[in-house]
Amino acid sequence: MRSTDPPTGRASTAQFVRFIVAGAINSGLTYVLYLLLLRILPYAAAYTLSFAAGIALSLMLQGTWVFRSRITVRRAVQFPLVYAVQYVTGLVLLMVFVEKLRLPREFAPLLVVACTIPLTFLLTRCIFRPA
Repeated sequence: MRSTDPPTGRASTAQFVRFIVAGAINSGLTYVLYLLLLRILPYAAAYTLSFAAGIALSLMLQGTWVFRSRITVRRAVQFPLVYAVQYVTGLVLLMVFVEKLRLPREFAPLLVVACTIPLTFLLTRCIFRPA
């Protein structure tokens, strides 16, 4: 499939699988960073910094491998907006999980990721769809 072709059902499934794999790589690396930062920072600050670090890696993985698109200046500018939505959603969920549900702060970000995957996929696909 060329990047100018609209995704078919099979192509969308392949994109979603690649999205999950790329997300697992990105999430694993940012989770390790979160745990390291948690030793010296409050959980919200550790989450914020590790989240920001993951955006650059995610742009490269999502653009070039998942959606097989060129990373243009426009897409690079739009891409963080996806993660702004994910960040706000994730931080609210993190606070609910830690403060209201009393889940361990080390475990809560893993649930946040699971909850925000579908939203992030749809928004990212909108950014990298053919113009």
